[in-house]
Amino acid sequence: MGKIGIGLNLEAIRTSHKSFEWGVRFAAELGYEYIEPMVHWGRELLSEARYFHSVSMLDDPFRIRDCVEQHGLKLSALSSHSQLSKPEIAVEYLKQASRFAKECGAPVINTHEGHKQTWTTEEEDFVLIKYSITEAEKVASRRGIKIGLEMHQTYSLIPEKYDRIMNLVQSPYVGANFDTGNAYLGGQNPIEWLDKIKHRLVHMHAKDISVEQSDAERGKVMGTAVGCACGDGVIDWEAVVAILRPLPQDIVLSVECGTLDQAERSIAHLKKVVELST
Repeated sequence: MGKIGIGLNLEAIRTSHKSFEWGVRFAAELGYEYIEPMVHWGRELLSEARYFHSVSMLDDPFRIRDCVEQHGLKLSALSSHSQLSKPEIAVEYLKQASRFAKECGAPVINTHEGHKQTWTTEEEDFVLIKYSITEAEKVASRRGIKIGLEMHQTYSLIPEKYDRIMNLVQSPYVGANFDTGNAYLGGQNPIEWLDKIKHRLVHMHAKDISVEQSDAERGKVMGTAVGCACGDGVIDWEAVVAILRPLPQDIVLSVECGTLDQAERSIAHLKKVVELST
């Protein structure tokens, strides 16, 4: 039986205009065990000024490793989303993310297939996606890094097509980063879907959806950036944890919410649910 951990995706501090280091300290003070930072290519003004939480992959990855260790935390994954259907972006981006993850100590890099291009057919898209995953997996697997494929866009929010993406490359280093909120907003039953692919899980985004957002957007959008506090919305966290509890692999519930107070309420709720499941 694996372990269920609770982490914070640093998107929770995005609108607070704080730095990566501030976010790590904040997560530790709330009692989170893991964090999931965002990484990006090149240089970006707000990050360089420490008004944004994302870290450039041109920085020293030990910047992340040392800060996380200083606050007694661990990394669950890197948020390294790129568009798999655009190999000119995804391939080199994910190769760099794998090298960066190995040095900073993150076991997973998360990504998704990206927005549908206007000039490609569906079959052409799947060829492009396979190419990107294949090239990225070569670098990731050599370093023991897993690629978490998230349901977030045109194809991956449809379970049958998500399965097809997951099976394009047969590798133990390619698995599912299941996002409860995206699955729900896509019109699916996230509990049933999670149960069907639980054996492929490498990471989870714990994203709850408010009743208001559900009423306004369910079945109309391709996922959402962040959700509400876990426990404040429509997701059945007891059912989620019941599926995770018997799994052999360790899984981190990486909270994806939008504000600091939502991060605080989320860990309080999830801790109770996880403790009651033991």
